[in-house]
Amino acid sequence: MSGFSAQWLTLREAYDRRARSRTVLDALAAAFAGAQSIAVTDLGCGTGSTMRAITGLLPPRQQWRLVDNDATLLALAAAAAPDGVQATTLAVDIAQHLEQAIGETDLVTMSALLDLVSAGWLGRLVATLVRLERPLYAALNYDGEVALTPPSRHDATVIAAVNRHQLTDKGFGPALGPGAARLTPEHLRRDGFAVFEGRSDWMLGTDARAIQMELLAGWAAAAGEIGVDAGVLDAWLAERSDHVAAGHSEMRVGHVDFLATPTGRR
Repeated sequence: MSGFSAQWLTLREAYDRRARSRTVLDALAAAFAGAQSIAVTDLGCGTGSTMRAITGLLPPRQQWRLVDNDATLLALAAAAAPDGVQATTLAVDIAQHLEQAIGETDLVTMSALLDLVSAGWLGRLVATLVRLERPLYAALNYDGEVALTPPSRHDATVIAAVNRHQLTDKGFGPALGPGAARLTPEHLRRDGFAVFEGRSDWMLGTDARAIQMELLAGWAAAAGEIGVDAGVLDAWLAERSDHVAAGHSEMRVGHVDFLATPTGRR
């Protein structure tokens, strides 16, 4: 799968935590209420932000299996495990070795991952969850909805190109992209899971300048790879960057969270 830098993951963590759906987090806490221990497998863990975001909602004794293909990120994740959490790491490519990565667990978690995966990989994930009868907490699934304030004449062109780029291979085969936010819950419901959903949009205000600038640069690069004219992209990036620097820019980036729990109905 495609990697992400520790710097980017660190920058986005605070915005991720603020955006996570309270409705879904409450459902997660209720699903394990009364249990004394839990084993969690976090797929594509990065620096461990999912672990840090939800440990306070889970039973007191926690064993986390942190899975990623980047040894540097795994080391950072393990070093930042909350007090009292037993964390082990597994360096493996989940595109190739998903079933090995999940292993035996009580809960599978992931954040900002499903829009990168292929339909085939999603099918393997759901089949594994069905076989093990285990729940999935999947957060911050990009749904393709972006609102930029103040508007620019090229916003629609660039964001449409970004969403087309999301469908290209990210290491799993042709990606589901923004469609994953809708397709994954539908797939899980068909296979006998109850699904709790909630919005988890990034709401980036005028003070969120660093992350906005990173997003703009990344979107411009992605749109360029899709074939948007370089002159259009240069003009768009300059205009939007000026808005950020002047403290005028706000962004809403659409995401969806969900918790899927097996019901025994198939």
